[in-house]
Amino acid sequence: MDPAFFFIQFLSGLASASNLFLIACGLTIIFGVTRIVNFAHGSFYMLGAYLAYTLTAQLMPILGDVVGFWLAIPLAAAAVGLLAVLMELLLLRRIYHSHELFQLLATFGVVLIVQDLVQTVWGPEELFGPRAPGFTSFVVIFGFRFPEYQLVLIAAGPLVLGAIWLLFNRTRWGNLVRAATQDREMVGALGVNQARLFTGVLFLGGFLAGLAGALQLPVEPANPFMDVNIIAEAFVVTVIGGMGNVLGAFLAALIIAQLQAFGILVFPQITLVLPFLVMALVLVVRPWGLLGKPETTTSHGFAGDRPLRPLGRTQQLLIAGTVAILLLLPLVLGEYGQKLALEVFVYALLAFSLNFIMGAGGMVSFGHAAYFGLGGYGAALLVHHLGFGMEIALLAAPLFAGLGALLFGWFVVRLSGVYFAMLTLAFAQIVWSTAFQWVELTGGDNGMIGIWPSDWASDRTVYYYLSLLVCGAAIAFLWRASHAPFGYTLRAGRDSTLRADAIGIDLKRHQWLAFALAGTCAGVAGSVFVFSKGNIDPGSLAIPTSVDALVMVLLGGIQTLTGPLVGGAVFHLLEAQILPLTDYWRALLGAAILVLVIAFPMGIAGFLRDRLLPDDDQGDDQREAAARGAAEKGRAEAPT
Repeated sequence: MDPAFFFIQFLSGLASASNLFLIACGLTIIFGVTRIVNFAHGSFYMLGAYLAYTLTAQLMPILGDVVGFWLAIPLAAAAVGLLAVLMELLLLRRIYHSHELFQLLATFGVVLIVQDLVQTVWGPEELFGPRAPGFTSFVVIFGFRFPEYQLVLIAAGPLVLGAIWLLFNRTRWGNLVRAATQDREMVGALGVNQARLFTGVLFLGGFLAGLAGALQLPVEPANPFMDVNIIAEAFVVTVIGGMGNVLGAFLAALIIAQLQAFGILVFPQITLVLPFLVMALVLVVRPWGLLGKPETTTSHGFAGDRPLRPLGRTQQLLIAGTVAILLLLPLVLGEYGQKLALEVFVYALLAFSLNFIMGAGGMVSFGHAAYFGLGGYGAALLVHHLGFGMEIALLAAPLFAGLGALLFGWFVVRLSGVYFAMLTLAFAQIVWSTAFQWVELTGGDNGMIGIWPSDWASDRTVYYYLSLLVCGAAIAFLWRASHAPFGYTLRAGRDSTLRADAIGIDLKRHQWLAFALAGTCAGVAGSVFVFSKGNIDPGSLAIPTSVDALVMVLLGGIQTLTGPLVGGAVFHLLEAQILPLTDYWRALLGAAILVLVIAFPMGIAGFLRDRLLPDDDQGDDQREAAARGAAEKGRAEAPT
């Protein structure tokens, strides 16, 4: 092949790298100072494109094509920056001291609201912007035509990198930002107004994301899915470069863009998963990214977490009553009601398995859907390709998911914090892309159909009771493990890694085993789910499924063992019964998430425990205090 062609491909990679860097630069700056993983950064990028579309349509007829277009680009970016400030003032300031998971979920709620807002204002269709005046033609390079505007994009990345360097190294504000990146608490102790600093950082990050979206308008039409399509790659670039490191983001953007530019020539199927493969490789070799620094935090617990205690009388009665109701439900529910209740069992188990590693182990996973999907695909493959029955599939499929969790867990438990979470996301995307593209085995995006229960369980009521038994047994197993010495060991490592190491606990081995157990039980949920639906597709492995599991855990309350069960039930019932009643279900769900993380950080179960069911805990405390007092009084009165 002509070497000149490879040079043109290299230039195309540079243009993509500039766009990726502009997005990732703002994301990494925000994280470096505020420690917030801003899921809404993709929404800022999308709003930049839409606002640029509107502003160019308004300004170009008045000011002329050249002035109108090139004035609309920075105005759109500045408008997005102001929207980022608005998000910081109304939302983020209330949760700066919350756990990073609540912060990420809050920004995800903003994503859902913005998606509905965009479709309401601009409609669901793609909007094609104008070509950039002055750069509408092409240049000839070694006999190949190359668009002039791509050269503008190539120059944009280094120019922004240079401007950021000057801002951070030649201004007082920039020096404060760099200092906050290193030690935020010390900057506050020196009298710096952290609130203003954070507001400025959010504006800068939003401005850069909006600028990237606005500059992309002549290349890509504005559409409501721009945010989802770009945010995953932006996270990849940010993590590979090192969270909080601008130069690292620039280097990572170059690597990812060039690998994609040339990878599509060699092996087109790999381009879908290539960024996540690179991220996984980098994090395994260098857990804090290419130019990042190791995290210094040693505690990953959640505020308000309480010591585990045996169930009190009220809780025991509630559990017994719930089980009795579940056993009697088929007598009053029709076929649809049983199907809905069965799905509640499945999602409750999925949430409970995720909470097992999050609540007890402090290990936040962004890719738990991988093991749910592996269990489902394992059952489907055993039935569809090997001809096994449902009984064998229900037994073997969770082992398939457990082996996947065991393999991936060996790598992820060596990381912590956001890098741990991102590596789980990378492995989940690898599994998803495999299911999506291995058409001969998995059916590709069409999935696999005709996966039904055995004849004896084909009746909906019989399968309802079977699902209740299987999911209930998995939940009981994880419940017992949480109260066993194994569960207490996980909590010890979560609360203080250094102390756990000092007393001789092999924490990584415990975390690895916990990760495998959680993946196995998620596989149980997936295998039960596939027989209830009769089919499976790559959506069960996708990022939205993992996010749904996180929402369920937080909705119920991560500080309680029963919280994920409550959260899974409430979330699925809302999703199935209430949200479809309105066209604005995304905004409604996003608003519910914001209310949850701000007003009810303890979740539904945590709120009920603290407000409505305090007697058992208080009674235990009072009985323990009375027993200690009686013992002390007895010793004092005993004859000497």
